Formats: sequence, C-alpha cells, structure tokens
Amino acid sequence: MNHMHGLDRRSFVNGLAAGVAGLATGTWTARAAQPAPWFRISLAQWSLHRAFFAKKLDPMDFPVIARRDFGIEGVEFVNQFYKGQAEDSKVLDGLKKRCADHGVTPLLIMCDGEGYLGDADSTKRTQAVKNHHKWVDAAVALGCHSIRVNAYSTGTYEEQMGRAAEGLSALTAYGDSKKINIIVENHGGLSSNGGWLAGVMKKVNNPRCGTLPDFGNFRLGEGKEYDRYVGVKEMMPFAKGVSAKSHDFDKEGNETHTDYKRMLEIVKEAGYRGWIGIEYEGGKLSEPEGIVATRKLLEKVRA
Repeated sequence: MNHMHGLDRRSFVNGLAAGVAGLATGTWTARAAQPAPWFRISLAQWSLHRAFFAKKLDPMDFPVIARRDFGIEGVEFVNQFYKGQAEDSKVLDGLKKRCADHGVTPLLIMCDGEGYLGDADSTKRTQAVKNHHKWVDAAVALGCHSIRVNAYSTGTYEEQMGRAAEGLSALTAYGDSKKINIIVENHGGLSSNGGWLAGVMKKVNNPRCGTLPDFGNFRLGEGKEYDRYVGVKEMMPFAKGVSAKSHDFDKEGNETHTDYKRMLEIVKEAGYRGWIGIEYEGGKLSEPEGIVATRKLLEKVRA
C-alpha cells in the first residue's frame, strides 16, 4: 500500500467503497445471479389438525410452529381452530404479532361451517354470506389476502352454478370493499368438477373472486373422481393460491397419488408465481413427518 501509485490508490479505495455499498444494497453480481424461486412454500394449518383438535398444540402458536419447526414462512389459517374468535381483537392481534415476530406471512383463512353459499334456500344463502363477513374482517386484521370458502349447492348442474355464483357474488362484493379476495377450493360435489368451478368463476366475473386449486380434492361423490390434472388446469386461470395436498410417499419421496412434477408444470405453465401451501392429510407418517416430506418434494421439483 505504501508503494501504491496515487491513481491506483484512488482506484482501490473507490473499488472498496463500491464493494461496501454493494454489500449494503445487496447488488453483488453473485447475489443477482441467484433468481428467486418461482413459488414460495406455505403451510396450511389443517396439516396439523389432529394435534390441534387434540389440544396438543395451541392454535395461537401456529405461526411460531410453522417457522420454528418447519422453516416455513407463510401460513394458511383454519377457522375451525378459532371458533367464536373471529371478532376477538386479542386473538387476532396476538396471531398477527406472532407472524411479525417470526418473519411469517399470513396468507388466508380457510372457512368452513358458516353455511352454504350456494344453498337452494335464498334466505339461508343470504345468511351464509353474512356469516362469512366476520372472517373477511378477520383476514383484514391479520393482513391476509383472502378467505377460502366452499361453493356447495344442490340441484341440477346449471342450478348449482347459478346459486353458487349468486352467493359468491354477494360475498365478493363485501370482500372487495375490504380489499380481500374470496377464493373457492375444489372441496367435493360439483366444486370438484374443474369445468363447473371455472364456469362459476366466469359467472361471478369479479377479479376479487378466484380459486384455490387443491391437488387431491377431486371426489365427486358416489365413488367418482374428476381427473385431478384436468381439474387443476381448468382452475388455474383464476387461482390466487394453490394447495399441495399429500397423503402417502414412496421410497424416493414421491407422492403416490399425485405426480408432483406433472402437477407443478401445469401450475407454472399457467403463469402462477405465488405461494403453494402444504396440506398433509396422510396417516402413515406423523403430521410433522408428512409436512417435512411434502416440503422436501416441493423443493426437489422446484429445483
């Protein structure tokens, strides 16, 4: 350094300063060369439903568990574990604080047990819409982008489509006023028919109303199943989330019911670049083991 020419010394100092600035701003070429993954992994609270129902885990700790035990940074709440607490500010503030303290993103609330949005009885359908309002408000308080609802109905194919669209339209209008999306999962009955659900979305025709394609929920009833790959492809144009359902795994770590490589190619080709949520429902592995197995499979296919 003592023998460095003045110009060289200035070049060295300037280069060092630029390097320090690069560290501070994260603009190093090496860092820039590592693109962000095309999807991030979240955890659906239902993956631990047995432990929560058995009171082995505290629902208030769900964001902490997702981050601490599984290294997952996004969470999908289930309203069944917070019954009677949708309007409890202490509970909502507590969950939000736990998310913030542990670097976890609250994504959505999965809602069940609030009535049928496609009920054949118009009075009951209207009441079901109102019953969901509190969960929209809870999603606002938590900082979620959506609530997940069901589109169950009865009647003919067209009657069910009309009734579901009517209920969803009414709830979506409320969600829109709060900047919350209303998203529908394939969850049995005609909702597990991808073509039918896509038709409902077109009928609602509101950007705030979308789908949550689930890899495994394609049971139509009476032992019939809808093609899961066709169904996900039909639902993806409206997707605001994706649920990676898993049950069993082979020795190589592949899910035995769903070809994850094929399914994720469908998701990617649709242009989706959001979160994909782990929803383990198997019985052979424990809930924590199933979550880890699903995460590893998602990471393997993503890579």
